[in-house]
Amino acid sequence: MAEAISSSAASAPGRLFAADALLRAGWARDVLIEWNASGELSAVTAGRRPDGAPRAAGPVIPGMPNLHSHAFQRAFAGLTEFRGATEDSFWSWRTLMYRFAARVSPAQVEAIATGLYAEMLEAGYTAVCEFHYLHHDSDGLPYADDAELALALLRAARRTGIGFTLLPVLYQASGFGGLAPNEGQRRFVRSTESMLRLLERLRPLCAAQGARLGLAPHSLRAVPADGLREALAGLRAIDAAAPVHIHIAEQTAEVEACLAWSGQRPVAWLLDHAEVDARWCLVHATHMDADEYRRAAASGAVAGLCPTTEANLGDGIFDLPAWRAAQGVWGIGSDSHVCVNAAEELLMLEYSQRLATRQRNVAADGAQAQIATAMTLAAVRGGAQASGRAVAGLQAGQQADFVVLDAAHPALAGLPAADMLSSHVFASHRSNAIDAVWVAGRPRVVAGRHLLHDSATAAFVAARTQLLDTP
Repeated sequence: MAEAISSSAASAPGRLFAADALLRAGWARDVLIEWNASGELSAVTAGRRPDGAPRAAGPVIPGMPNLHSHAFQRAFAGLTEFRGATEDSFWSWRTLMYRFAARVSPAQVEAIATGLYAEMLEAGYTAVCEFHYLHHDSDGLPYADDAELALALLRAARRTGIGFTLLPVLYQASGFGGLAPNEGQRRFVRSTESMLRLLERLRPLCAAQGARLGLAPHSLRAVPADGLREALAGLRAIDAAAPVHIHIAEQTAEVEACLAWSGQRPVAWLLDHAEVDARWCLVHATHMDADEYRRAAASGAVAGLCPTTEANLGDGIFDLPAWRAAQGVWGIGSDSHVCVNAAEELLMLEYSQRLATRQRNVAADGAQAQIATAMTLAAVRGGAQASGRAVAGLQAGQQADFVVLDAAHPALAGLPAADMLSSHVFASHRSNAIDAVWVAGRPRVVAGRHLLHDSATAAFVAARTQLLDTP
């Protein structure tokens, strides 16, 4: 079974009949979903008969792209929840993360990522954007194969069958103005030239696997202006359509430091100094003023929201109404993986808006009054754009990535389809209400479990145990 999962060869054409399916225009009845041998949807047609096609066990919804992941951090999720300073914050958490990052080996990275990606698939994610900044050996020197850790991530994605966007991270400084990197960052640092060489090496490998390759300038504090300009020019020469992701305006201290350095807030500086467009994903973008919300949305960039991580780190609350009023595109990511559950990220995003506005059902829109339906469609659209892949929902020409909800789950049983999705998002996230997950027309999760669940979980636990036992 493991060999069948890891194969990247084309599969046979297929069909699935769904009594209810969430299409890009909304819910539809009696939907026949058909795909070709390349795993691309060839037809999605409502009002059809099964005509011998297998029947889905419940409503079918589009697979969710996870637009922001640091895979290795899953191994210490939950292990930083103790008071270690007078006022713990993102910055004290980051110090603990650096200690962990200093020890993890390539084999452990692969085991952790394999376990994580299988877990993501079980939780309704069908694709992931990996923000990959762990490049070098523990002494900060390159491996004999400079791509070793990137290759470990590609293997993990291939084995589990998750759709993949690899975003090698450019990291050059410890603060605004090009401050020298600190000891905890020694495994991250690359010159712009070495980054562009890495991208050239990885490009054919990603293409052979059906993965997408982009670039992630870590943040304005970690990439000086000259490095950012040169890296973007080099990326354009390699692939002018490649996705670009950046951490930005996550913390108020970051905003204050950027103002002190440049006289501008981070998002405003970026918009003035880079050609930000629909290729870009502004990860977090939590702390923007009204003009930044307006300008960033108008650029076409995706706001990459990671609600459970942002809550865990005490980042603050993104102003979703302001972003939507400016017609901004957004998607969700699991970031540090304190939570690996697509439905729970949507729940946390909506609940954070309710706490901020003291209103309910904030994410509803004119086309979809049901919150879960509106948020799912919006997050799939934004996640697909951020991933740079054709995974934007149940429509011909997109990849056959979809999730089948379990209509027999106690939280869903007996409800209309739209209410099943609502209960999936708001009432069932502590127990899995997913029956099956398909990626590129292949079943990856069956009866709620990934086909590599046992072996991937065991390897993950072993890697974490080794790390915790390492001085």
